[in-house]
Amino acid sequence: MTSPAPRRRGRPARGDTGTGPGAREKILASARTEFAERGYDKASVRGIAKAAGVDPALVHHYFGTKDEVFAAAIEVSFEPALVAPALLAGDPDGVGERLARYFIGVWENPATRAPLLAVIRSALTHEAAAKVLRVFVLRRLLARIAEDLDVPDPTFRAELAASHMIGIAFLRYVIKAEPLASADTEEIITIVAPTLQRYLTES
Repeated sequence: MTSPAPRRRGRPARGDTGTGPGAREKILASARTEFAERGYDKASVRGIAKAAGVDPALVHHYFGTKDEVFAAAIEVSFEPALVAPALLAGDPDGVGERLARYFIGVWENPATRAPLLAVIRSALTHEAAAKVLRVFVLRRLLARIAEDLDVPDPTFRAELAASHMIGIAFLRYVIKAEPLASADTEEIITIVAPTLQRYLTES
């Protein structure tokens, strides 16, 4: 009886469970849960695969490294390619409110909040998580908004806006500082929007 051919690295065998159109989505869902519950450091490709009911090779096949799985899991929360045009549509004088409403909305949704909690917590000690914040929050979302608004120092302004919103997220959702943690979302948006507007549009 001949021995089976060795499996190529990163490519699952045809007989592996979990292959098919929904496998990638199952892996992403498991990754978001694993990173949220275990943090970046303790989450593993093997653990993500086990939770998704697939072979670890399938995770590598779709996403490559653990860092790339992490980035893909977080992108689902932000969806920068879809969000930026919507935030830029309409009156430029309302971009601060639209940004505040979008950002708070992402954090208020339990499905998108969970992986973002993992990012915030892990970014303090792990470069991969910090890179995700830089790429998705700054470069792919806020920097694009600032550049399209045609204002001086767009990157600096984007970083100021990001620092404001991430600070709110950390206090409200991570350490749950009161009274911010229990404040009504509309109250937060009303107070924060003018500051974001100034960051992004004032010459």
